[in-house]
Amino acid sequence: MAELVYPPVVLAAKLMFRVLDNKLRVDGAEHIPATGGAVIACNHVSYLDFIFCGLGAQPAKRLVRFMAKQEIFTNKVAGPLMRGMHHIPVDRSAGAASYREAVARLRAGEVVGVFPEATISRSFTVKEIKSGAVRMAAEAGVPVVPMALWGTHRLWTKGRPRTLTKRHVPILIRAGEPFQPKPEEDAEVLTKDLRARMSALLERVQADYPEQPAAEDDRWWLPAHLGGTAPTPEAAAAMDARRE
Repeated sequence: MAELVYPPVVLAAKLMFRVLDNKLRVDGAEHIPATGGAVIACNHVSYLDFIFCGLGAQPAKRLVRFMAKQEIFTNKVAGPLMRGMHHIPVDRSAGAASYREAVARLRAGEVVGVFPEATISRSFTVKEIKSGAVRMAAEAGVPVVPMALWGTHRLWTKGRPRTLTKRHVPILIRAGEPFQPKPEEDAEVLTKDLRARMSALLERVQADYPEQPAAEDDRWWLPAHLGGTAPTPEAAAAMDARRE
């Protein structure tokens, strides 16, 4: 398919982050297959994660097709971009169609990006995840590449004001070793394995992050178990249940 929109968007994003001096570091890109289909399963802490997850595949020269909620595709500004980049709309009331589309894309040799937590994690840990990533990979016969992002939430996350022009924010992106789900394997077991891999990667990028909060009231972006003031996973789950 023609790629008239995706490359210019990538260049614009790279330019913006260069101007803002947001230090991007990508590790593990060698784990992303240079050819053929693959699922990238990434943690979700920011409204901008699809941009950075996509940039994480750039060293491998792959364009990632993200599964995203249908509402984004109907937005006057974002919609044309999402369609032009050939992302996959997800109608949550009829998810089977988007699942089939993702499997078809994978079989055609594309990279499909998913956020298995489905929504942003307010605790900045990996929430319970859905099984779609491993199921579609097993059905299409392609590997799953776990990925972790850290720092993106400091720019724009749930419950916090947008700071898209904030300068000098380090962003770490790490891809982990791929694994190949098999159709005969238990999807629940595979999903637990994927979550463990994503959690381990997230812990690594959190440990490698070059900054700490400058003041006590800036500790919101650290998870509770690292001494921050973000909600615990239990408190975050309760907030999600109340849709706060």
